[in-house]
Amino acid sequence: MRTNYESPFSTRYASKEMQYLFSAEFKFKTWRRLWIALAKAEKELGLEITDEQIAELEAHQDDINYEVAEEREKEVRHDVMSHVYAYGVQCPKAKGIIHLGATSCYVGDNTDIVTMYEAMKVVKRKLLNVISLLSGFALQYKDLPALAYTHLQPAQLTTVGKRATLWINELLMDLEEVEYRLNHFSLLGSKGTTGTQASFVELFDNDTEKIKRLDWMIARAMGFDKVVPVSGQTYSRKVDAQILSTLGGIAQSASKFANDLRILQNFKEMEEPFEVNQIGSSAMPYKRNPMRSERICALARYVVIDTLNPAFTASTQWFERTLDDSANKRISVAEGFLAVDSILNILINVCDGLVVYPKVIEQRVMRELPFMATENIMMSAVKKGGDRQKLHEKLRVHALAAAKRVKEEGLENDMIDRVCSDPDFQISKEELASVLKPIHYVGRSVEQTEEFVREIVGPVLENNQDVLGEKVQLNV
Repeated sequence: MRTNYESPFSTRYASKEMQYLFSAEFKFKTWRRLWIALAKAEKELGLEITDEQIAELEAHQDDINYEVAEEREKEVRHDVMSHVYAYGVQCPKAKGIIHLGATSCYVGDNTDIVTMYEAMKVVKRKLLNVISLLSGFALQYKDLPALAYTHLQPAQLTTVGKRATLWINELLMDLEEVEYRLNHFSLLGSKGTTGTQASFVELFDNDTEKIKRLDWMIARAMGFDKVVPVSGQTYSRKVDAQILSTLGGIAQSASKFANDLRILQNFKEMEEPFEVNQIGSSAMPYKRNPMRSERICALARYVVIDTLNPAFTASTQWFERTLDDSANKRISVAEGFLAVDSILNILINVCDGLVVYPKVIEQRVMRELPFMATENIMMSAVKKGGDRQKLHEKLRVHALAAAKRVKEEGLENDMIDRVCSDPDFQISKEELASVLKPIHYVGRSVEQTEEFVREIVGPVLENNQDVLGEKVQLNV
């Protein structure tokens, strides 16, 4: 029996890949990478640090002596200094130069940036796979007419594929945001206790150029080409707010898709995948509940609300820093990424197995098409000499009567029979059949879908071929 709380992100939802990025192991290994980068840069810039000390640090980069750090933290109540001590135990020759000139935020904040950067790359890859799957779906069903809705009421016709382009378009907007964030990540660098680099002024005897180079050397060693130009002790907490805002955008798009699919599943037009042995309800064996889409919506709701956490944190930081950010950001940033990772996992799984029921879609279209075809019917009758205003009024009366028959009496739509039996329209059922072809009422849906996938989506997928084809098997 497990007696401690376990996060559902760890046990049910998020991938092992994303969980690792927010793990203690990734954090502490990154701390050591940063200490090595700092020591190497300081040595190159003239401080008395030896190759032997650097080699000792590198030899123990990944074999962290956690038990020593944990025992030390019980004494000093400081996580960074506990790990500095533990590293020094393993590296006695380098003990005196570990963390030289740095403050806790040197490892803490720079590691947060590294973690978010790596996590955002995972988000980008999975987002691209969703877009790829939906693009294939859009082309497959580009010319399958379906009811389009405004106010959740039948309006005109679209196609199943065209509707998918609406989902893709919003995901592309999210992808642009993700790429923007990835291109603008900046390392904090080595800014010191209040961002003035005072400790490095002392270490480098007021040599400004060396202090500036130190920042850049550390950034490049960690794989970054940007450092923040100015800071307090920390990087601006607006960065976290901007990152979570980007994740919130993905959650919004995913929820929109999942809600549409839930409604379509109620209409019996489309379904998310349903596995052979899957149980839809404990009480009703016949049910096929859209549980994956519902989970997307649930997690998306969590992420959208979570975006407020770093926003409040950014707005309440005092001067060069306060520590009321720490506890909040440990949870909100990590769980924002874990939740979006979960959402994208489900999206890949769902979009890889979407089920479409063309006959149901056609049946629903044909129930409404007589109402939508009234203008075409009227124009056909006018060409034969009919009075446009008189015909318009007759169509209005026939449509209301047919609608009443459908809504109040539960009978089929008899609009066609009414029009064909009305001599003012001079039209037979055979003639009307040629008018009532759904594909004639989808406008440019087919062309729009082809153009969008070819001209907008195509280049994006072509530039990212190496990450496509990902499969996801859900745990539950």
